[in-house]
Amino acid sequence: MEKRWITPPPVDGRLANQLAAELEISPLVARLLLARGISDAAEARVFLSPSLDDLHDPFLMAGMEPAVERLQEAVRSGRPIMIYGDYDVDGITGSALLYRALAEFSPQVSCFLPNRARDGYGLAKAGIDEAGRRGAGLLLSVDCGITAHAEVDYARSLGIDCIITDHHETKESLPRAVAVLDPKRQDCPYPYKELAGVGVAYKLLQAFYRSNSLPDSKLEEHLDLVALGTIADIVPLTGENRILAKFGLQRLRQSLKPGLMAMLEAAGLGGRQLESSHVVFIIAPRLNAAGRMGDADASLSLLTTEDRDHALAVARRLEEENRRRKEVDDRILTEAMAMVEGGLDLSRDRVIVLASDSWHQGVIGIVASRLVERYFRPTVLISVDGDLGKGSARSIPSFHLHQALKDCSRHLVGFGGHKYAAGLVIESGSIGPFREEINRLARQTLSNEDLVPTQPVDAEVDLDGLDQEVA
Repeated sequence: MEKRWITPPPVDGRLANQLAAELEISPLVARLLLARGISDAAEARVFLSPSLDDLHDPFLMAGMEPAVERLQEAVRSGRPIMIYGDYDVDGITGSALLYRALAEFSPQVSCFLPNRARDGYGLAKAGIDEAGRRGAGLLLSVDCGITAHAEVDYARSLGIDCIITDHHETKESLPRAVAVLDPKRQDCPYPYKELAGVGVAYKLLQAFYRSNSLPDSKLEEHLDLVALGTIADIVPLTGENRILAKFGLQRLRQSLKPGLMAMLEAAGLGGRQLESSHVVFIIAPRLNAAGRMGDADASLSLLTTEDRDHALAVARRLEEENRRRKEVDDRILTEAMAMVEGGLDLSRDRVIVLASDSWHQGVIGIVASRLVERYFRPTVLISVDGDLGKGSARSIPSFHLHQALKDCSRHLVGFGGHKYAAGLVIESGSIGPFREEINRLARQTLSNEDLVPTQPVDAEVDLDGLDQEVA
């Protein structure tokens, strides 16, 4: 598909020269920084030479003090703590991070990952019941829970306190948890809003370590996990995410965690110079495969084990799961494209909404992303099982998916997510009306130009302006 180039606005040459002189960089690099909205020398230094010291104070996040106090109390009491993570790479790495860090303070730490097909997305009653069976007094959510009002109330009725760590869009009110950590909270003054779920979990641990007068250096051993979850979740690699990804990739290259070593070896990446593209296209699909095809526990086991033989066996299993996932993925994509080409009028349908009772709900999110790449339309795919459908949605920059689902919520049983990706539950009989309403909204908000992919251009430069200094 042809792209529409977005040329940058004119850059203030005087400001570019001033920035170049102050930072001792080429004027072209200074222009590139200005084009990306970086005009302050201090901010530019962080961008060009990031340091872990540039991470924000975790106590700036709303809810952090009560979260740390309750976590301290749980460790002192010796009562079990259960970590409840989402089943994607962000949730799995965040769960492994919390488990590895907190297990050094308490032997009574365990994890629970919901089954996608059985439990659905987010905090589920079955998981809370499991926390009760384990005798947990505290439940820590990772990458989920921000809209789980009823589930948090249910946990409270069982005598289980909850600390929610999430990064998804919030609703008007928050669950009645002991603490809710989410930089997207409307009342949260935290300077950086784009952390992944594993990033929010890392900030909680940062605060916990500091409250125990422990150096961040001990926690930094686990930045490999933080980088995996952050990069895999496709959050913007700006600000803190860029710092966490940079130093986490360095850790990943030299990680001594048996599971990470086994996975890199199985994927043919052992000894390679790792980049973010390796995480997105090679590592993340393997970690996601188990949760997409059934149970994510294997991936969590891989990231928490200290047994190399076990790690190698699990890594081989994930290779096989990923092969199966690709086969299912390709079949659904072929069927979905046939439905688009054979039955949709894309001049009218600005949002692609497709449903089938033969689609594996664990894979439709990947297929939705591939349809967005092909047709550049917001896309909702729904896996139907009897009277209920579970959907995954992906979007384009000009269409705020979470807001659109909110505006169509009368047709939905439930939904959650953010601007570019979301999940939903819908009654089968409501799929048609939902399709009509979300397309009506799209026709009101999306211009023809919005439906053409863009290629941002940072600067126009003559060939003789590209030299060794710029490289």
